[in-house]
Amino acid sequence: MPVLKEFREFAVKGNVIDLAVGVIIGGAFGKIVDSLVNDIVMPLISSLFGGHIDFTNLFIALGKVPENIPYTFDALKKAGVPIFAYGNFITIAINFILLAFVIFQMVKIVNRVRAMDEPPTPPAPPTPEDVVLLREIRDSLKK
Repeated sequence: MPVLKEFREFAVKGNVIDLAVGVIIGGAFGKIVDSLVNDIVMPLISSLFGGHIDFTNLFIALGKVPENIPYTFDALKKAGVPIFAYGNFITIAINFILLAFVIFQMVKIVNRVRAMDEPPTPPAPPTPEDVVLLREIRDSLKK
């Protein structure tokens, strides 16, 4: 039973619970970023390039494509044809860049808020007059 007690103490610690909450929120946040990329950013990028560009359908078939299979990413993937899916990689890379940028901005904001909450450091007390006088004497003796 000591193992169960030790595990309970570990699982109840604040850090483990904070991590669990972070993972759950991170998963939901990842879905938001996926939607941002797929529903907002990618259509804007494809309109800039003059048409409907679906990056997920940018690929190179590396194997023989059966004649009765449409030449689309989903159909070839289901048929088991090896695919070099560089378009999907582009989408995921844009996803990562946006996610990293948003997290960077969030950390900046949190740091700024924390800095506002901290009391300002008091100025250093003035140097006593006798110490200033001794420093002046020391400096004049060096000359």
